[in-house]
Amino acid sequence: MMPRKLVKVTPSKLATWQDCPRRFRMTYVDRPTPPRGGAWAHSTLGAVVHNALKALFDLPVDRRTPDQAAALVGAHWKDDGFADSAQAGVFRERAAGWVRDYVADTDVADDPVGLERWVSAPVGTIVAEGRVDRIDQRGDEVVIVDYKTGRHALTSDDARGSQALALYALAARRTLRRPCTKVELHHLPSGTVAAWEHTDASLARHLSRAEESAEEFQLAIDTHKAGGDGDVLFPTVPGRQCGWCDFRRSCPDGQAVGPALDPWAMLAP
Repeated sequence: MMPRKLVKVTPSKLATWQDCPRRFRMTYVDRPTPPRGGAWAHSTLGAVVHNALKALFDLPVDRRTPDQAAALVGAHWKDDGFADSAQAGVFRERAAGWVRDYVADTDVADDPVGLERWVSAPVGTIVAEGRVDRIDQRGDEVVIVDYKTGRHALTSDDARGSQALALYALAARRTLRRPCTKVELHHLPSGTVAAWEHTDASLARHLSRAEESAEEFQLAIDTHKAGGDGDVLFPTVPGRQCGWCDFRRSCPDGQAVGPALDPWAMLAP
């Protein structure tokens, strides 16, 4: 008997399947891919902050200053998704302040093990992979760091429950061949860090759930390729998320839920 092929899994792929199989199909299965909507301001904001912090750690240690970090926000800034240049300017200054304060309160002297580091490793019945914002070396272990710029502060429960962070920890263990149990959510708007120390058992629970989802979506994909009904195999899950779905224009079920959100609607007031 041929061994079962491992299913490649990223956190975004799993989250998309769990949120709405129809969106999963349009993202990962349909070719050509249906047209997507335009940029979202909150996504632009997050990307700028991530890029600025990566650029900061690429600099020599003596140049990793709060003011330099704030300047890098301006250097990487884009107005995509914002209502107008005035609104974009408000959030550009806000983001620069977040990053300035973060660097002032964080030890940035040590070079991370990884910045925007792609990790990929076979674990159980899947290949867990994805791009990690930052991987720190602390003592004998490595720590997964994920930057967040959303409107709400986060808690240790968010870190504990994050399937993405757990999969990154499992993949980093194999990729870097070092112990990895601690994961952290660094929420820049509030200046807080939500951390969790995983056990082998808690990581195994996250892995089990990921394996279940991977088996479900791979079966749907294989059945669809064999001629199965895509609408049945990949049903819509209508809800609030339809207001900001990138594939809304191609989904009558999503359109029926309610009006589309403005591209800047998910920014903090």
